[in-house]
Amino acid sequence: MQISTLFLLFNLVLWAALLGGILFLCVLAARVMLRWLHSQPQRRQSAEVCRSLGQAIRAQRTRCRMTQEFVAEALGVSRQAVSKWETGQSDPSTANLIALAELFGLQPEELLRQADSASGRQP
Repeated sequence: MQISTLFLLFNLVLWAALLGGILFLCVLAARVMLRWLHSQPQRRQSAEVCRSLGQAIRAQRTRCRMTQEFVAEALGVSRQAVSKWETGQSDPSTANLIALAELFGLQPEELLRQADSASGRQP
């Protein structure tokens, strides 16, 4: 074989590999997008539960006439953490949820039940 034929064959294989790689990345991107689109209802439902749990925490805190700072000091967390729980930006850990319920004079199940009823779901 001549050098020009080998060079042409090498270029052809290189371009085929490059196009195959691009096609593979496009398929992966499409699969990721489909998985993300199918997970939106679950993420939306999780956000609603977080929001309603935050509403239940805020309602109990105000019922007990406690400030966010007082709750934070009692649980050993920052005031910002309590604020994030109430706005639904994050969830309290299980230990903090139990401590919150005890601080409010409730069972943890009752606090979660209030969160379920705030979101309109049946327990």
